[in-house]
Amino acid sequence: MDGTYELFRSYFGAPPARAPNGREVGATRGLMRSMLSLLAEPGVTHVACAFDHVIESFRNDLYPGYKTGEGIAPDLLDQFDLVERAVHALGIVVWSMVEFEADDALAAGAHRWADADGVEQVVICTPDKDLRQCVRGTKVICLDRRQRAIADEPAVRARYGIGPDSIPDWLALVGDTADGYPGLPRWGEKSASAVLARYPRLEDIPDDHRQWKVDVRGALSLADSIRTHREEAMLFRTLATLRTDVPLPETIDDLRWRGGRRAELEALCNEIGEPDIAQRMPLWREP
Repeated sequence: MDGTYELFRSYFGAPPARAPNGREVGATRGLMRSMLSLLAEPGVTHVACAFDHVIESFRNDLYPGYKTGEGIAPDLLDQFDLVERAVHALGIVVWSMVEFEADDALAAGAHRWADADGVEQVVICTPDKDLRQCVRGTKVICLDRRQRAIADEPAVRARYGIGPDSIPDWLALVGDTADGYPGLPRWGEKSASAVLARYPRLEDIPDDHRQWKVDVRGALSLADSIRTHREEAMLFRTLATLRTDVPLPETIDDLRWRGGRRAELEALCNEIGEPDIAQRMPLWREP
């Protein structure tokens, strides 16, 4: 579960609400209700939720323009710690990222456990296109819970015209405004998809457009752009490539959801003025 995305979605989608002490907690309440709904779905057995504990990561050292916490509403930023406590109280494993990003934790978890004994499918709950690089056939898929849209490998190829492995290269060419890097001049989604369908990696793309074995509009200017900005493209691909070596201490059995932590959840629900959430908890883990 992409907890940072879910927090932002709740902040902008759920009504604001104040705790008894006056603190804004509307996003936290909304996310907790969303998590309860997720846990009630058939087939959900093992769950972890990754958060950007701080917005900055190692990528900020690589590229000064990479996203930061600047501009985030104070009422939203103030709920980062609170929502991690809330998810833990729900009995869900929390991956709190500082050096890495939440997306890296999700990629690392999918990479580690996709082939573990007994795992039927790994579902990465996020609409973030970065995570499409983790998709493997129908074994590792992405799910946009808001639109109920599944992205397995055929869906990724249908949407982007390329395989999941080329998603970082695609992002390097077109850029990602959410993450703060611009891509290369003159490259757009259609041109990037067409060229990468023939040359899956940036280093495979010839400098001379006359060597391209692909019919794409504006090939001369596109080739000039990547030839001139190839170093930036490689950097942008590094920014877009998710890390699968994040140190996650849990075993697959640790991720099994065994119910909420009663004392912790009831105390937090009282703190945020939302006792209904604890009352709706369908299962409590053993003390």
